[in-house]
Amino acid sequence: MITFQNDVRELFFASSGDTTRRVLNAGSGQKSIRRLRTVFDPAGWTEIRIDLDPMVKPDVVGSMTDMRAHFDKQTFDAIWSSHSLEHLHSHEIPVALAEFRRVLKDDGFAIITCPDLETVMTLFLEHGPDHVVYHSAAGPITPLDMMFGHSPSIASGHVHMAHHSGLTSERLGELLLQAGFAEAVTKRQDFDLWALALMGRADRNAIQHKLRAAGLDLSSDPE
Repeated sequence: MITFQNDVRELFFASSGDTTRRVLNAGSGQKSIRRLRTVFDPAGWTEIRIDLDPMVKPDVVGSMTDMRAHFDKQTFDAIWSSHSLEHLHSHEIPVALAEFRRVLKDDGFAIITCPDLETVMTLFLEHGPDHVVYHSAAGPITPLDMMFGHSPSIASGHVHMAHHSGLTSERLGELLLQAGFAEAVTKRQDFDLWALALMGRADRNAIQHKLRAAGLDLSSDPE
């Protein structure tokens, strides 16, 4: 199980006085949601948020599928994409991943998480669409919500919460390599799928070691 530790913020890539590294939060949502602080220490990282919804007050209003008007190539040291790719249509996902690669530096990396479609489909078939899998801040979450987006939020007018596609471990890994990443490590954890995508000059061992120190194991060891 992936568990973020509340007391290890200073362990991940923290460096005294270094505020030059930039992490792009792609499809950030509300600032209070999907915080990066347990992984990217604010003392060493500057977070830039991009989202299509101006109501969540991102730093940049725009789509992750085309960020050329906002960011030059090799702008960021890292990308964090938490539960955003599933909101794209299937044909848009390779475009977004190519944009991730474009804006990353040669030694950069991306951390991606999204619903694990294989697990969601299993829950759907074994327990039915309305079975409460877990409770979140938004309320109970069912397989139907996990597959198609949080139904009450969509019903209340937040149509951007709808899911338009799904990803499996194998498909996400293949798409990352097709987008031009040098290496991709994917893992299924609980209800989520995680991926670490590495640029050509990224130090995989160092990145994975520091991720593990922060409670996020994205090693390439066999499960």
